Amino acid sequence: MAKAASADGEETVVLQGEEPGASQHSMLVAGDSYEELDYDLSVDENQVRRRLKSGTIAEIVENDDPRIEVPVGKLVDLQPEVFEDIPQGDGADNVDRVNELISEVNELSLSQGAEERVQENDLNREKEASAPAGTEEEEIRIRSGSMVDRVEHTERDQVVEDIYSTEWKQQKKHVFVFSDAGKPIYSRYGKEDKLNPLMGVMLTLVSLVGIEKNTLRSFRAGNHLYVFLLRQPLILVAVSKTKESQQQLLMQLTYVYNHIISVLTYSQLSSIFKRRDNYDLRKLLGGTEIFLDNLIELMDRDPCFLLTAIRCLPLDSAIRDMIGSAMHSAKVKDLVFAILIADNQLVTLVRMKKYILHPADLHLVLNLLNKSTSFKHSDSWLPICLPKFDSSGFLHAHISYLAESPACLVLLTVDKMAFAEMAKCKEKILEKLQKNNCIAAIQRAVSKGSFRCQEVGISDLRHFLYKSRSTAQYTAPELDAPYTQPDERDRLLSLYQYTHQRVHSPSRPLKIMFTVGSKEAVLGWVTGGFELFAIFGPLTTKQAAIFAVNKLLKWIKKEETRLFILNPPEY
Repeated sequence: MAKAASADGEETVVLQGEEPGASQHSMLVAGDSYEELDYDLSVDENQVRRRLKSGTIAEIVENDDPRIEVPVGKLVDLQPEVFEDIPQGDGADNVDRVNELISEVNELSLSQGAEERVQENDLNREKEASAPAGTEEEEIRIRSGSMVDRVEHTERDQVVEDIYSTEWKQQKKHVFVFSDAGKPIYSRYGKEDKLNPLMGVMLTLVSLVGIEKNTLRSFRAGNHLYVFLLRQPLILVAVSKTKESQQQLLMQLTYVYNHIISVLTYSQLSSIFKRRDNYDLRKLLGGTEIFLDNLIELMDRDPCFLLTAIRCLPLDSAIRDMIGSAMHSAKVKDLVFAILIADNQLVTLVRMKKYILHPADLHLVLNLLNKSTSFKHSDSWLPICLPKFDSSGFLHAHISYLAESPACLVLLTVDKMAFAEMAKCKEKILEKLQKNNCIAAIQRAVSKGSFRCQEVGISDLRHFLYKSRSTAQYTAPELDAPYTQPDERDRLLSLYQYTHQRVHSPSRPLKIMFTVGSKEAVLGWVTGGFELFAIFGPLTTKQAAIFAVNKLLKWIKKEETRLFILNPPEY
């Protein structure tokens, strides 16, 4: 039961289970994204936890596949002043060295000596390349068995940007990935080859903190926040001067890590580095960097990642039911998920009974479709690992756009030899959708776009995000003035990020928050059943905002069958 003060001081009650968009039949994993993140990063020195899920695919094909166990150490938020109270002794030199390294990292520039180290590392790589690798056949096998050689390869933007330039240093957010042996894997800006010294310093920081059996999580140096995510055998680092919090940056790094797993699987990743800890993983990820670039860009502008939720295409419930029925009737053996997507929004999802999809996994699928145009020209067949579903193996995706429409059908199966069967399944679905004019209905819905704030009938309301926590789905209106320009849209997302962080603060979570700025007022309201973030004009009072959001909830409730998928079909 959720309560909020009304304009006259009394309480407004929203009964649990009756919130807009609520359903007991969710097709997506529901839960709090920050709680899930905190659990994933939680500490128990005497316990070895299962970090990533595995064995689900084996369960479907009636095989056993034990989960991978990964040890976790103690967490610490690192700042220079943390070390002032540490007793002198064996660790004193480490303290001084860490503080020196923090200063060195903060410069984010490479000295002449660093350039010499780059040249030395280049020579080492040449020697390594000339040495018998002993893994060429395995590399070919892994690449051919993953999506790497099955998606279009295009040149990355800004990959040749000069890392010595002021422009490179002034980027608002960098993302780095390297192995725990210091081998560069990915950089959002600049060539990884030129970043060895910087990544080496970061690795040294991680190692020094690890000596005390702690895990480096973050530190602030100057106006940059450094956030570290350790996922053996990888280390991921975000360097940001945005207003995003540590938790939000950790979430983004988790998505980056999950994308790498989606290409290789955790089993293959860990196996490679067990045999060769200084392996250059770029050999197996080459060509997929554009998807990582796009994923990070999406996280900078799409609130679905902030909410860990999926946006559904607004559609008449009768049409959606017909689409679900058509997809359900074309069921074939070993088909786990059938997903219909249009304009990066979910139309419907049919799932095998017992199995549900995590929003984070579906975000990876959306990112894949969003960046690649090759899927629009012909049916595609590629393996993809969904880490939240099963990190140890691949599902196999049949991807096709239906009748030159924006509707994209993704069929996920455990059978890697089922392309022909999935193609027949797609044809059956397409035939039924065309017979019932569902494709045309989807095209009209995409052309129309989402609803407008004016439809709600609240004069001061400028924009809002509403998430149903029981279904992990969210809805939002189209962006109208004053949020039509890119800078204003970025500022709007920043407002949502700030409010989201405040209400979900680990140290002091809030149920309801109202703040007024020079350009707008923001209200955030979190209950057990929903999350609501609403933007008003700057003259709106708290009482008026509370009255408005209660009216907004009633409107969403009235439109819920159009805005949410409440009764998804299952096989």
